[in-house]
Amino acid sequence: MDIETFRKYCLSFDGAMEKLPFEKATSQYDKDLLVFYVAEKWFCFVNIDKFDFCDLKCDPEESKELQEKYQGIKPGYHMNKKHWISVSFNSDVPDSVIKELVLKSYELIVAGLPLKIQHSLKN
Repeated sequence: MDIETFRKYCLSFDGAMEKLPFEKATSQYDKDLLVFYVAEKWFCFVNIDKFDFCDLKCDPEESKELQEKYQGIKPGYHMNKKHWISVSFNSDVPDSVIKELVLKSYELIVAGLPLKIQHSLKN
């Protein structure tokens, strides 16, 4: 998977948007972080220059299972290690699993939004 395919997939969800919120960061790595969000809540971020991994929201129990199953899944980079995972591209994690995890991350975020916003996303 390449960055443009990944980007298009993330933006295919209802209400999904993107931004580069750290353009003024001192670290070049952080400057290049592209964040995908819905209703101002992050569900994924990725470095657009390196495209080495993405961070995703994840159910804590599933996170443990995934980390045991795949070497390419670790606790979330710069995020709450209980609720976020880092998923490496070009690792033992198949693209189909990465896409499934991105969708689950989006769904977790949407489920936590007020009902009014949830309903507006479906219409």
